[in-house]
Amino acid sequence: MQSRLIDVAGGRASVRVFEGGDGAPLLYLHGAGGLFPNDPFIEALSKHYRVHAPLLPGYGDSEGADRLRDMLDVTLHTYDVMDALGLSKPLVMGHSMGGMIASEMAAVAPNEIERLCLLCPAGLWLDDRPIPDLFATLPSEFPKLLFSDVEFGTKLMTAGQDMNNLDFLVEFLIMNGKRFGMAGKLLFPIPDRGLSDRIHRIKARTLLIWGAEDRLIDPAYGKVFVEKIADAKLELIKGGGHMVNYENPDAVIEAMTKLN
Repeated sequence: MQSRLIDVAGGRASVRVFEGGDGAPLLYLHGAGGLFPNDPFIEALSKHYRVHAPLLPGYGDSEGADRLRDMLDVTLHTYDVMDALGLSKPLVMGHSMGGMIASEMAAVAPNEIERLCLLCPAGLWLDDRPIPDLFATLPSEFPKLLFSDVEFGTKLMTAGQDMNNLDFLVEFLIMNGKRFGMAGKLLFPIPDRGLSDRIHRIKARTLLIWGAEDRLIDPAYGKVFVEKIADAKLELIKGGGHMVNYENPDAVIEAMTKLN
């Protein structure tokens, strides 16, 4: 997997993009946690697609977060990234917060996205299925919230380090502080920026993929997305929580063939 910094929108932002693989182009939009070092899911995707995975400003060395004030700004920024990469109607795939952004892109400019894959996306709100507040979650609580296999999730998130080690905890909090500063514009206090009023505009062939054991965004949300997007399909994958793409990547990629 290669990475490079690209100028976006005439230099208004500088974005780190990870790229690799052959095949049909795929634009991957990450969730609130960003990407992992040598991200295993991106590597798995790159065996089937030409993957372009940009980091949102505020993540890594991507810059330009100060000009992204709201959902519309982030949506248009992502289109600017797509233009800077020279992509025309790629398969757009978003996980969690990235799925929220991808949904907005497809709603705002419905003729620009023909295929949409949403992995446990945020963006809607059900009063009877409230989504836990990530910003009030302790680092030690993340693996249980995000993964079906808590031991696997802990190892992935900490790279084998002790979550209770003070040095690691300080580093983790500093890194997440910058990321969550950007993510909070979309997700805090609740991850609802009015998508339900626009979602009917989506024309793309849409596949929803959900971990059957998702403890962050209940799979019941998947049924609501399917009801609101014409001809959308939902795939529930056993053996995976909110991070199903890391716990069961083969099943996720197999499900994606329905969009080929």
